[in-house]
Amino acid sequence: MEQERRLSPRFTFIASAEVLSEIVGTRTIARISDLSATGCYVDTINPLPHGTLVKVKIFTETNHFEAPATVVYAHTHLGMGLIFRELPPDSQTILQNWLPSEV
Repeated sequence: MEQERRLSPRFTFIASAEVLSEIVGTRTIARISDLSATGCYVDTINPLPHGTLVKVKIFTETNHFEAPATVVYAHTHLGMGLIFRELPPDSQTILQNWLPSEV
């Protein structure tokens, strides 16, 4: 059995997202399917390569989260895992409100 490598637990979280490659400038419109205190999974048929630096924006009906992130893994035609880098204070607050209180 493979050992769990995540830094924090993931929770199902469905929201619209935009991922912008910081170097190339490509923009991907996608969907978030899960979220944690340290990252998220982005559903997209065209994931970016491992190590790509991005800016991720996550939108719900009432909030807008934005943070720099790095692609930590990609599954062709399925999606990619992102780890957040430095979270701006306002995005940290939004993220804490989205996650279950026991996190």
